[in-house]
Amino acid sequence: MAGRRSAGLLLYRGTATGVEVLLAHMGGPLWARRDAGAWTVPKGEYVPPEEPWDAARREFQEELGVPPPDGPALPLGEIRQSGGKVVTAWAVEGDLDPEQVEPGTFEMEWPRGSGAVGTFPEVDRVAWFGPDGARARLVAGQRVFLDRLAVRLASGA
Repeated sequence: MAGRRSAGLLLYRGTATGVEVLLAHMGGPLWARRDAGAWTVPKGEYVPPEEPWDAARREFQEELGVPPPDGPALPLGEIRQSGGKVVTAWAVEGDLDPEQVEPGTFEMEWPRGSGAVGTFPEVDRVAWFGPDGARARLVAGQRVFLDRLAVRLASGA
């Protein structure tokens, strides 16, 4: 599985209490009862020659069912998740009502080995979180994106 690449957009907004980020809870039966470590930057896989930025915008639309916001993008770089997937992310300032999200779906055999194929949402919900809430919920490998965003915003990025 090494060599897989994903790209995503981390939406952020300023509030009276500080910066919040929009995270997506991974859909499907494997994640249904989990909270901590079960949220992700809205992202998806791509294959070069598709550019990561184009893939990030496409996947945002596919996963959330709403267009990505326009505006300046802050590069957050790449990380390698524990499974070997390389994730590239950008932060974009914007606002989005979680109630407007209409997630895309995927199919998988469930329960495994049963021969039955079910259709599940790519993400089953999205929500805004402050830094501590986001850090507690985000997949461990992606937490560095929160740190990089904080540095970019503090430096006037």
